Amino acid sequence: MLSAYIGLGSNLGDPAAQLCAALAALSRMPETRLAARSSLYRSAPVGDAGPPDFVNAVARVETGLAAEALLDALQGIERAHGRERPFPGAPRTLDLDLLLYGSQRIATERLSVPHPRMHERAFVLLPLLELDPDAQIPDLGAARDCLCSVAGQNVERMR
Repeated sequence: MLSAYIGLGSNLGDPAAQLCAALAALSRMPETRLAARSSLYRSAPVGDAGPPDFVNAVARVETGLAAEALLDALQGIERAHGRERPFPGAPRTLDLDLLLYGSQRIATERLSVPHPRMHERAFVLLPLLELDPDAQIPDLGAARDCLCSVAGQNVERMR
């Protein structure tokens, strides 16, 4: 079993309920155990996503799935929650990102791990550090060292 971190986000429908349902779905994935989940955080959309605000969280899973099989399972959960991809950064019912897969670096046509922008997003770093204050991002080092560069992003812990 390997530890992987999943970023969760939603800004359509009832975002907090969407994340709770997604966490329940993560706990039912094959060869995978939901080990921990962060608090929920509210954040302003990045780029062209537009209002309303997002609700975000991070989950840690212990999994026996290969990285791309885990990605497939995550995308299946997104589809089950009505996720559409009309354009990059579009508002969404549910977004599940594979942030970290152990300490591995993965670069395929379908998957980049660590997530290429995770170190630029307070809504990822804060819940990740809540789960693991010593989290390391391969090739970048300590996740907490990235916080200074995102200090201006408005992220509020909800619960």
